Amino acid sequence: MDAGLFTANNVWMMVCTALVFFMHLGFAALEIGLTRQKNTINILFKNIFIITVGLLMYYIGGFNLMYPGFEEGSAGFLDFAGFGIAAPENGLTTDYADGGYTWWTDFLFQGMFAATAATIVSGAVAERIKIGSFMIFTILYVGLIYPIVGSWQWGGGFLSTLGGDEGGFYDFAGSTLVHSVGGWGALIAIALLGARIGKFGEDGKIKAIPGHNIPMATAGVLILWLGWFGFNGGSVLSADPATTSLVLVTTSLAAAAGGVGSLIVSTLAYKNLDLTMFLNGILGGLVGITAGADLMSPNEAVIIGLIAGAIIVGGVAFIDRIRLDDPVGAVTVHLICGIWGTLAVGIFGDLAGGTQFLYQLTGVVAAGAFCCITAFVIIYALKKTIGIRVSKEEELEGLDLHEHGMDAYADFRMNQH
Repeated sequence: MDAGLFTANNVWMMVCTALVFFMHLGFAALEIGLTRQKNTINILFKNIFIITVGLLMYYIGGFNLMYPGFEEGSAGFLDFAGFGIAAPENGLTTDYADGGYTWWTDFLFQGMFAATAATIVSGAVAERIKIGSFMIFTILYVGLIYPIVGSWQWGGGFLSTLGGDEGGFYDFAGSTLVHSVGGWGALIAIALLGARIGKFGEDGKIKAIPGHNIPMATAGVLILWLGWFGFNGGSVLSADPATTSLVLVTTSLAAAAGGVGSLIVSTLAYKNLDLTMFLNGILGGLVGITAGADLMSPNEAVIIGLIAGAIIVGGVAFIDRIRLDDPVGAVTVHLICGIWGTLAVGIFGDLAGGTQFLYQLTGVVAAGAFCCITAFVIIYALKKTIGIRVSKEEELEGLDLHEHGMDAYADFRMNQH
């Protein structure tokens, strides 16, 4: 390969790595905005912890657990290439990864993805989880569970070979392998954790608990949309002009359609123009297109996004109806829309067909079963040992004061008095 092309590919991948890193600011801003002022420091702490420890866990063993180099004849379920990272002999040359990027760029790009799974859980359990329990969960989920599931497809495991030489399950950038992995963990966590005080009244009525900074949440969504250019655009694994430009177009169209879809459905259902539904609709469209962004035409991307936007409205209502408390809508956005986007690969695009749909369904079920079982074991064990929920007093007064001894808006609060 020409050295100039190799350099261009690698630079593009590093830019995409930076964009995916930037997404963590978006997640933090969104989570802050949709929750209450008294828990702001707690949410920021969790998000910073996820990035720092997630990257270190991926370095220690996650990368080699996700890309173990399954031997021929292996079951393709679990393998491990050893602790730490060391570049192979061709790791910095055009012989590595078809000249798309170097070994170090490969590690860092994938490492940025790894922390996202725990960030999804962070939003769902906001405002009532013990910080110590969440930290232990993050270490185990990012360090072990996420890379194992990722290895089944991206690491050459059993999902990637369901159809033999004809291929198998397909997940371009992680509707299942990233978003649903986080979504399943979030679902189990909120089921075991319970709802925030006051979310569900004794009369059975659902009470909305408004976020304290909707402009911050809006900025977070726009940052995430920008970051998704790296999330999906980088998953091309080169700077190939044709595929990269198509992926950026389908990603943006699905995001726009997701926002409009949720706007239309929520307005018809609730007779008001709900900005938070609009914002989550955009995210639902982004999650929905992520599994097949490189396979879809612009028209198909719009359809996938519109359906994802409608799913957002119905999904949020359903989660409330079964009395699960998800402050930011993470389960609906990342799990339900992740499942939809994964199955959409078998309905639309270049691989559409009954056989592919079954491959996609198999991947959804396999990841769901493994993540639910492992998340339950981790969180239930924490619940029975050190506990996972703060006290009533701590929850009512705010986690910032009790878990951190700090106030995110100290000057503002002093001026109020």
